[in-house]
Amino acid sequence: MHRRRRTAIIVSAALLLAAPLLSACSDQAHPGAAAVVGGERIEVSTVQGAVKQVRAAQENSPEAAELIKNSGQISRAKLYDLIVNRVVQRAADDADVTVSRKDMQAARTAVVRQAGGEEQLAAMYLQQRGVAPDQLDSVIRRDVLINKLAQSISAANEAEGRQKLNDAFTAAAKSLDIDVNPRFGAWDNQKLELGEYKAPWISQVTKPQEPVPATA
Repeated sequence: MHRRRRTAIIVSAALLLAAPLLSACSDQAHPGAAAVVGGERIEVSTVQGAVKQVRAAQENSPEAAELIKNSGQISRAKLYDLIVNRVVQRAADDADVTVSRKDMQAARTAVVRQAGGEEQLAAMYLQQRGVAPDQLDSVIRRDVLINKLAQSISAANEAEGRQKLNDAFTAAAKSLDIDVNPRFGAWDNQKLELGEYKAPWISQVTKPQEPVPATA
């Protein structure tokens, strides 16, 4: 559990260079959509709303100037999160893996304790992962889901485990037929990247983990 909590806490959320401008034809297939995943739209307004939450939290931080400077283009990172949430959920569904309320309570209690309190946790996630306080539960749930998926795969060693997880995510991504507005780049199923962006938590959080201290 200690290793999973540690990786979930210390993952860095490196952000991107400027995203490409919206081209004249980028919205023709799905007007107003940032992406279509599994036939469901992720609206541009949804991405913008997520960005506003992060910006508001950054502006209220004592380190506002530094945080904003280091996250100049966060729109693609927020869209990436929204897409990957669906990819991880599909992979978990395919493996009959679920996250219970008890799992969530245990995971949140653990990360709050390690961070030293709720305020410290919020500040840490904002700084290191570009996550606003209102987005914490979604990110923690995804980390727990990945952890439980890793347990269900039961790989013999770390390299094999990571490869099996990547294979599961790639299969899930392909099945969702992800179509991204060119404004945000192109999605790569194999690399799990959006344009040139791949959040580092994919390789770090998906290392073989110890079980979470709660059962479904």
